[in-house]
This record gives sequence, structure tokens and C-alpha cells, in this order.
Amino acid sequence: MDLIGLGIITGRVLLIFAVFMGVVAYITWAERKILGHMQSRHGPLHVGWHGLLQPIADGIKLFFKEDITVSEANKVIYNLAPFIVTTTSFLCLAVIPFSGTINIFGRDVGVYIADINVAILYILAVSSLGVYGVVLAGWSSNSKYSFLGGLRSSAQMISYEIATGLAIVGVLMVSGSFSLVDIVNSQKGLWNIILQPIGFIIFLICGFAECNRTPFDLPECENELVAGFHTEYSSMKFALFFMGEYAHILVISSLITTLYLGGWNGPVFPGVIWFIIKTSFFAFLFIWVRATYPRFRYDQLMKFGWKVLLPLGLVNIIITGLIIAIVKGW
Repeated sequence: MDLIGLGIITGRVLLIFAVFMGVVAYITWAERKILGHMQSRHGPLHVGWHGLLQPIADGIKLFFKEDITVSEANKVIYNLAPFIVTTTSFLCLAVIPFSGTINIFGRDVGVYIADINVAILYILAVSSLGVYGVVLAGWSSNSKYSFLGGLRSSAQMISYEIATGLAIVGVLMVSGSFSLVDIVNSQKGLWNIILQPIGFIIFLICGFAECNRTPFDLPECENELVAGFHTEYSSMKFALFFMGEYAHILVISSLITTLYLGGWNGPVFPGVIWFIIKTSFFAFLFIWVRATYPRFRYDQLMKFGWKVLLPLGLVNIIITGLIIAIVKGW
């Protein structure tokens, strides 16, 4: 690899990471503003114009807050858990295609870090590791509330990851590839949301559960578990958990856009603009649902995952296989 190629790769990684970090910070501002207007209040208003500097102020505040470690905690695991949660969310960025190729110094460069032929398996594997950070955070704190939150989250994420995988199988059957770039290219004529409506609904619902967002926020249920698995954390460790959560929201929104809404495909505007528009809509949907729906009881949450979404995912695979067999011939 020559120096120009190395520089392009390095610049692409740094640019995508910097933009993603900025969006993660400002989605917290967007959530508070949107929730405020939906609930007849203002949200952040005084730190900068319409509170635009609030995320920066929050970051400085959390950075200088006292970092407290619980005396009876397992120190090594207690300190490691927040990094596991955040890192696993950020690693998924490596294979998400934000746009098609652009010409830089006479070379066609994709607006993504890597296009690998097992991108779907990579995302499923990496995102599954995030549950370890949550469970270890709850266990290492030596607090019954944190421990119960960690157990709830692990059971919830494992249950809904199965349905998530089944929903993705339908997309793989239609597109015939595990590469996210190939999946986007296969949707140039017709988006997968038309071909896989059941899979889209299952994946969307499971996305809320995977992010521990309302109405699936039982691991952080404040009226039962104080704050759940991160009850005993403070300062930047506390901030890392929330960075991981909001990063996961953006990753799920990006995956929905990539798998079901044609990724960067769209008329008139450049591809990256279409990707931003579609992803922003689903990020807004996460906030909208939080302002609208109450949370489930835990037994309802588990029953819905195992008795509704799992059978639907299997039915979707069977129907997809039958339609493909009929269209292509037995």
C-alpha cells in the first residue's frame, strides 16, 4: 500500500469517528429539546443559542466530577465494564457504508471504513459482546439494584438478539450477500422494506430492546432499580455508559437504513445526504417513542420476545423462501 492509500484510509477512519462522536454528543441535546417540545416545556435553552452548547457543558462537568469507586466493588471489572459497552458500540462503525464511492486523487474511495464479505456476522458478533459490559457492571458494583439491572439487561438482549438475527436472515435471502455494500446495491430498484415488511418491523422493535430504550428500558427502571446496572457509577464512567447507549441508537438507525431503506440510494441529492436523512428519521423515532409509550412489565417484555417476535421471524423466513422458490423456479 502506498502513502496516498494509507493517508486516505487513515483520514477516512478519523473523519468517520470524529463525525460520529459529534453526533453522539448532540443527539443528547436533540432528545432533550424534542422531549421538551412534546411535553410543553423548553428543554436546554440557556447554554448557547437554544442550548446548543449544552452537550459541551455536560462533558466538561462530567469530566471534572469526582470519580467514586464503590468500596466493595471488584475494582478491575468495575473500571473495565464502561469501556466494553462503549467500545462495542463504536466498533460496529467499521463496516457501515454511509455512501457509495467518491473520487479522491484519482481513486474511487467508499465512504466507509471497510467492506468485508461477512459484515453482518461481524456486527452481530461485536454488538453481542456489549452485554458483557452491562452484566459485569451490575455484578462488579456489589449492589443488588445494579446486579438485578445487569441480569435483566442480559436476559433481554439475548432474547431479542435471536429475533434480530432471524429478521436479518430474510434480507440475506433476498440480497444473497453478507456484505452491507452489496445489500445496499441490491436495493437500487426496490427497497427491502417492500420485500421484507415483517422483517423490518421485527428488526425495528428489537432495535429498541437492544438499546434498552422505552418501552424496553426495564434494566434502568428507576422506580424499581434506581438506575439499574450503572447505579454505582459516576463521572466519566457514567458518561461512557450513556455514550454507548446513544452510539447504539445511531448504529441501529444506520443498520435499519442500510438493510431496509436502500442505504444511500435516492434521487437528486448525493448519497450521503440520503443516508443522513433516513438515519435521522429513525433516531427521531427513538425519541418520539420515549415521549409516547410507557414501559412494559418485565414478564410482558420477555413473553413478547419469545412468543411473538421469535415465531414471526421464523414465519418470515419460511414465507421468503417460498416466494424466492416460486419466483426463481423450483
